[in-house]
Amino acid sequence: MDLSVITGVSVSHDRATVDEIESARFADERTAVETLLTREGVDEAFALQTCNRAEAYVVTSDAAAGRRALSDFAPDVRDGAVVELDHEASLRHLMRVSAGLESLVIGEDQILGQLSTAIEEARAVGGIGPMLDDALGKAVHVGERARTETEINEGITSLGSAAVALADRGIDLDGATGLVIGAGEMGTLAARALDASAVDHVIVANRTVPHADHVVRDLVGEASAIGLDAVPTAVGEADVVFTATGAPNYAITPETLADAGETFVVDLAQPRDADPAIDDLAGVERRDIDDLKQITKETESNREAEAQAVERMIDEEFEHLLARFKRKRADEVISAMYEGAERTKTTEVDRAISKLESQGEFTDEQRETVEALADSLVGQLLAAPTKSLREAAGEDDWTTIQSAIQLFDPEFGADAPDLPSAPEPRGSMPEEIPEDADVPEFVREQFGDD
Repeated sequence: MDLSVITGVSVSHDRATVDEIESARFADERTAVETLLTREGVDEAFALQTCNRAEAYVVTSDAAAGRRALSDFAPDVRDGAVVELDHEASLRHLMRVSAGLESLVIGEDQILGQLSTAIEEARAVGGIGPMLDDALGKAVHVGERARTETEINEGITSLGSAAVALADRGIDLDGATGLVIGAGEMGTLAARALDASAVDHVIVANRTVPHADHVVRDLVGEASAIGLDAVPTAVGEADVVFTATGAPNYAITPETLADAGETFVVDLAQPRDADPAIDDLAGVERRDIDDLKQITKETESNREAEAQAVERMIDEEFEHLLARFKRKRADEVISAMYEGAERTKTTEVDRAISKLESQGEFTDEQRETVEALADSLVGQLLAAPTKSLREAAGEDDWTTIQSAIQLFDPEFGADAPDLPSAPEPRGSMPEEIPEDADVPEFVREQFGDD
């Protein structure tokens, strides 16, 4: 029986620095989930790691176990930069993340794809069970609704386009050459944003040139693809450099830019691509995700009305999800209650029929009558508890739910031996049938004379 809860923890751009987010990350999302699943009491796990957030969620039998499992998630991050999320806060936060309300660029589209990819990574290693399946499925649904039913993603829609806006404030992009290092999702977004700007030429560099060439083929303006070994030469041509490799080592170092001259570098990677030491080079300006916050604040202001509409949507979907969880929990307890009652009913009906058969002729019609009587009794006796349990779940009365679990645990007594000398269980057929009992006459005649 599942009365589990979700516990989450988040380190993101709204409270943490780039360095703090980096320190909270696992090698990748799949590794994070695999690690979390080894923690005591963890039944399900999920991790989301992007340029501006590192988050983890676990499903456990109680919240205390969840907090213990996540206690060392971000040991090097200062107090106040780590947000702990209880069950309901986790559900709502995941919806906000998917809708783009928690993004550095409010309403950006990239997060929805990143969330879907993270879900598949967790599912591949057994991290997604019924609880997270419902929660994450609802989050994705909310994200899709937000983008189709509102204009939350109008205008600047990615870190790439925000980075271009930032670069445009630092240098004149008209007729400039832009270099994008990395041909992954972020690099692709950056290349497209540069292509849509006043930049004349876009160069895309990647470890595997065919991947860079694939990005270049989708661009409208003049563009070319190169390998990473050609970056030191390309930076000499570039006026603006965007880095987005996600590699463990720096892609841009002081040596890379030693002869580059005036260059505006925007580091979009997590972990960082650009060595902070390049700040000491004459003519080089470096910006990172933290510097994009001013751009995104302006975007947030422009989308305030749309964000409010999405908030209302989240409130609605949140209540639907909570109601679904409550119904499922109540139904699980009710199912256990009926399972226990069915087992007892079967035992007692078999015992009664054995006694009746030993007393003389006993027809199939009479057997059906006895079984129908037992079914009717179970249904009538459990009707009131069923109603009460559904009402208790709707009112968050988990004390009543837990009491019902203890009373109607389907595993209780399942393996007990059927010994003749054992006392008859409560609810067995009485030795004498009361005069006013509504039972078939043949049962009264045969069983009452025993």
